[in-house]
Formats: sequence, C-alpha cells, structure tokens
Amino acid sequence: MIRSITGRMARIAVLAMGLGLAGLAVPAAAGTVTITVTELRSSEGVVRACMTTVEDIFPRCVRDPNSHRAVVRAGNTVTIRFHNVEPGEYAIALLHDENENGKADRVLGMAPKEGYGFSRNAPVRMAPPAWDDAVFSIGSASQNLTVRMRYFF
Repeated sequence: MIRSITGRMARIAVLAMGLGLAGLAVPAAAGTVTITVTELRSSEGVVRACMTTVEDIFPRCVRDPNSHRAVVRAGNTVTIRFHNVEPGEYAIALLHDENENGKADRVLGMAPKEGYGFSRNAPVRMAPPAWDDAVFSIGSASQNLTVRMRYFF
C-alpha cells in the first residue's frame, strides 16, 4: 500500500503511524495523598508537612526542591492534601510548629520541644527514623494516610 504513494507521502504516512504508536504509551497518572494528622496537643500554631522521594535528606526534605510541602493551621485533627503526586516511593515528616517560628525548637539543643510525626508512624529512638521505617509506595490511585503527632515533653 505504501509502495503506491509517492516518496514524500510515504514518509508522512510512516511518521503518522509512528506517532500513533507513541500515543499508546500512557504515563502513570498522578494522584492525591491525603494525610490526617491526629493527637495534636493544642491548636496553637501550624503543622508543617514535607513529603520527599529523596532518601539521603529525609527527614529534612525541605532541601528537596521537588518535595511536596504544606503549612496548615493546627487543630484537634488536621488534614493535609498533596495533589499531582507522581507514583513512587515517598516519606513524610511533620512538625507541630506551635510558636510558628519555622523551625523545630529543642530543649537543651537535643530533645524536640514541639510535636513531630512521620509516615507509617515510624519509630523515633535517639534520632529521627530511618528512611526504611517511614517510606511508603504511591501508585496512580489516591491514597489516605493517618499520622499520629508525638511529643517528647
């Protein structure tokens, strides 16, 4: 069939067929991650949330320019939504910034004075949790997570 078309038309037909085949590859859909934060000790200040795919910087994911970040008013229970989240491996770090100074305050430079939380309610021992304890997978469907806020004091 292509033999009966002139050379120029044949190239156009081949190009059009190639574009048609390329159109069959559909990228994975981005979803929404909804985080419900529970057990805040007060409604003072804000909750800062950061979600990253970069293991090496977790939980300080504000260093990731591609991270998903949000700041919401504190309350008894807080809901945070990240939209257009590509499928992948993520971890979340939360801070109950009660005095809204933009940082995690500490007692004697070590113990956290304000609330904190991590995806999968990852355990905190003498340091922030390991990536493997907090990481979770996101596919193309939207996902709901619950994170419990914790306080050292």
